[in-house]
Amino acid sequence: MADWASDVKKYAPNADDKVIAGIVRHCGIALQKTDSSLVSYSDQAELDRVRNGFLKKKLALTDDDATLDAAIAAVGTKLKGVNRKNRVTVYYLLAEHFNKLSLFG
Repeated sequence: MADWASDVKKYAPNADDKVIAGIVRHCGIALQKTDSSLVSYSDQAELDRVRNGFLKKKLALTDDDATLDAAIAAVGTKLKGVNRKNRVTVYYLLAEHFNKLSLFG
């Protein structure tokens, strides 16, 4: 099993292990396969799933799509140069961006 916490902490050094564990629980079975445990920034359908499934549904955000897409892009910029963008890390950084970490802790 991947060390999700250590990857998250590369980008959010003070990340809370309980919050990371909550995101791992939320992702569930998606983390069992390599392909689904990663977010492909080159696949618009994948980015739409992150926006609609995670940001709108799980985080209950009501911002317009452009605002949500900009946040996803900002996380992508933060992870620039990383070939394997772990779903847990992307979700943590998005939840942090929108001050929604408490949903997982």
